[in-house]
Amino acid sequence: MQLHDVIPDAPTTTEAASALFDSLDAVDPDFMFGTWHGAEMPTGHPIDGALAASGWWGKQFIDSENVHPLLFPSRDGKSLWPMNPVMAFSALGALRAAPQLRNMSFSRPIGATNFATRARGSKARLRTTRYRGVDSATMVYDQLPINDVFHRISDDAVLGAMDLKGVARPYFFVLRRDDSLPVR
Repeated sequence: MQLHDVIPDAPTTTEAASALFDSLDAVDPDFMFGTWHGAEMPTGHPIDGALAASGWWGKQFIDSENVHPLLFPSRDGKSLWPMNPVMAFSALGALRAAPQLRNMSFSRPIGATNFATRARGSKARLRTTRYRGVDSATMVYDQLPINDVFHRISDDAVLGAMDLKGVARPYFFVLRRDDSLPVR
């Protein structure tokens, strides 16, 4: 899935993406249940490109207590596996120090190390929180100071705003409902 598949004229600045986010309706946590394919919305955020370089596929919301925030495709492309987000976000320091790494693909090395980086159980929960003055479904990471807040684009797509502690502006991404691959 590509960003333009969901938002053909996607904003490219934090201000424009925030305005779009604010114009969309909030969603209840139950709306998020299922598996979602994702794409980044580049706005000049410090972590733009990190998810694409990693080969990230999307997220799975099993119920309000069990969420897989980072799904990656298996080597054969026939299933998905959940990565422990602590492992993934520990690499962000390297991206900040060497931004040129964003132009490289890390999907093969990540796929090869899934035995070590695989999540053992869910790594997030789903709650309703208030963000930018609106109560909406929010994925709360278990071990990281990160909340992903969702607003409805359509019945099968949402715009996500990642609120990362210590980073002043949100990181934006889109998710489209896609239950075509099993999570193993």
